[in-house]
Parts: sequence; C-alpha cells; structure tokens
Amino acid sequence: MKRSAPDPGTRLDRRIGTADAVVMGLGSMLGTGVLVVFAPAAARAGIGLFVGLLLAAFVAYANATSAAQLAAVHPMSGGAYVYGRARLSPAWGALAGYAFVLGKTASCAAAALAVGAYAWPEHPRLLAVIAVVATTALNYLGVTKTVGVTRILVAALLIVLAVVVVTGFSAPGPDPTGARDIAPTLPGILGAGALLFFAFAGYARIATLGEEVRDPARTIPRAVLIALGITLVVYGLVGLAAVHALGVWRLAHARAPLVDVVSVAGHAWLTPVVRAGGAVAASAVLISLVAGVSRTVFAMGAERDLPAWLAAVHPVRRVPHRAELLVGAVTLGIVLLGGLVGAVAFSAFTVLLYYAVTNASALRLAPEERRYPRWLAGLGLLGCLALSFASPPQIVLAGSAALAVLLLVRIIVLRQR
Repeated sequence: MKRSAPDPGTRLDRRIGTADAVVMGLGSMLGTGVLVVFAPAAARAGIGLFVGLLLAAFVAYANATSAAQLAAVHPMSGGAYVYGRARLSPAWGALAGYAFVLGKTASCAAAALAVGAYAWPEHPRLLAVIAVVATTALNYLGVTKTVGVTRILVAALLIVLAVVVVTGFSAPGPDPTGARDIAPTLPGILGAGALLFFAFAGYARIATLGEEVRDPARTIPRAVLIALGITLVVYGLVGLAAVHALGVWRLAHARAPLVDVVSVAGHAWLTPVVRAGGAVAASAVLISLVAGVSRTVFAMGAERDLPAWLAAVHPVRRVPHRAELLVGAVTLGIVLLGGLVGAVAFSAFTVLLYYAVTNASALRLAPEERRYPRWLAGLGLLGCLALSFASPPQIVLAGSAALAVLLLVRIIVLRQR
C-alpha cells in the first residue's frame, strides 16, 4: 500500500480504508472469545446462553451506534477517552481511558495465553511470552503491516470456524438419556451475556484508529456495523454447532470446545487443524489489541492523564512507539502471573464500563450530530451497567478497586500541579 503523507489535522498517517478497518475489527472480535467464552457461558446459563448472546449483541449494537456517531464527530485516537472528555468531563474521560487500558491489556494477556494453550499446551506461558514479544515488534513496525497480517489471520480463522460449524451440525448429538441440564436463570443469563460481550468488544479497535482512517466520518460508522454483523452471525453458528454436537453439559465443562466438537463428530484428524486455527485466531486478536490499547495510552499521554512521554510518535514509522512498548511490557507481566478465564472476565467488566461512558457521551450529542435515536444510547448505557455488575463478585471488586486507585492517583497529581 502506498504511504500517504500525514494529514495536517492529525498526528498520525491516514492509511486505512473501510475494508481494512473491518478486518481490524474482525481481528479483535473473532478470536479469543470463540475459543474460551462459550464454555463458561454455558456453565452459567445453560441453553440460556443464546439469550445471553442476543443480549450481548444488542448491547454491542447500541454501543457501536454510539461509538460510530462519536467517532464521526471526534475522529481522533482514543475512543471513549476522547468522547468522555469532550462530552462529559475530563474525569469521565479518564475513567473510560483507564477502564479501556485495564480491560484491553487483560484481553491481550488472554489472547497470548490462548495462543499458548492451543499451539503448545505443554508450555503455554512460554509460547505466550514469545507471542507478545513478536506482536509488539510487529506493531512497532507500523499499522500498514499490522493490517496486512491481520487480514491473513482473519481469513484463516473463518475457514477453520466454517469447518467446525459443518462438522458440528453433522454430529449425531449427545445421548439424551445421559444428558444433564443446567437451568437458565436471570442472573445466569446476565452473567453469560457479560462473558459473551467479550466476543463483540473489538469494534472499539476501529474507533481508536480515528487518526489513521481515511474519511473517518464515513468509514468508521460503516466499518463498526459491518464487523459487528459478521461477528454475530459467526458466533451464532459456532454456538449452535457446539450445543448440537456436545450438549449443554459437556460444553459447559469443555476446555477446548472447538476441538471437542470435531472429535465428537468423528473427525479427530481435524484436531491439529483446529488447534492451529485457535492459535491463529488468538494471534489475530493479540495483534489488533496491542495496537488499539497503545493508541489509547498515546491519547492519554497527550492529555497528561498518563505520563506525557507516552505521547511520542516515531519520526519515521509514524506510530506511538513508546505506548506500544509499554503495553507489551505490561501484557508480559499479566501473562506470567494471571490465568485465561479470569483475564476474560476482568476484561469484560472493565470494557463494559468503558462503553457505559461511550453511551453517556452519545446522549450529549446535538440533534444535528445524531445519526441514531437517543433512546438507543440510553438502552446501551443501562445494558452495559447491568451486564458489568453481573460479573463474578471478585471481578467486580478487583476491577472497581483498580479503577478507584487510578482515579485517586490522578486527583493527587492534578492537585500537586
């Protein structure tokens, strides 16, 4: 792709069109979620996981419309951090930024651990460390290379998921005489919805590229909705195929549901292919996430909500290189200390709070700036809060404490100034 000159109204190069923006969104959404989310969602809600999936998709749609409207008005890197500052207050913007950085860094770690679990189950952390280092180096080289690699990874993943869906529906299904059920409850469905929302959260990746997208007022709204629609269809088909092949009870206790689906269907020879596909999927997520988180860190550094030296742009590659190196280092720390499912739950809680600020910001849009009904942003705000606080209590406490500490530090620093 030909390198464009820097736009005079932006600090970064505008080199990404609609197709590449959709690919970047799919690279974030289609990946770690499809590998790990369906099992804990089934454990919480049973067959009600599909209600949770629809609920998560609706909240994601409301969030996407709010993010699309705001990104068209504020085409800058940072997402809800920028929107919250502009439409609510600097404190609300800081809360969104901290929630995004915490949640998405946890997602980076989850993706890296999934790479290790699928590609090298005997030594998952070692391979996760290698994946983080390689991804950080790739993003450091520039966003054009990131888009190209992500395009290949997403295509490979879609092929593997298609194989899983076809084999899953061809399976005879579980023995009904020995099957056990998990009764769906409202708290369980909400909890499953919170976990499944993790699968849809990648469209924020597109909004955070506001300063690198050509014609952002048109490109960003189209890209987020196209990517979200594709993801909903794919996740629905994969979930139905998994339930058909394994049944709810076995799915709830599966460590690698996609591998179990092809095995039960009598196609064990496909297991290496699915494992490779799982590693590819998680790699695609990791590549997109490291780039997205670093751009929010970049924007927060420019506004002094994080150290100012993080706002530096590489003079040749035109990427926020210091922010990317910091995100890579923090992700490595989480990989060495944390676990996969816990990282997913923590990410879902904090990212839902991030989108709550997005919807609250969209409620402040003027009529001439609005492209969707105001009530949709209101429902998105309520949905985000309901799903986030349906997370496990220990996750709610840990996430709330981390955000409170960051906000307290911010207040102390501002008073010292």
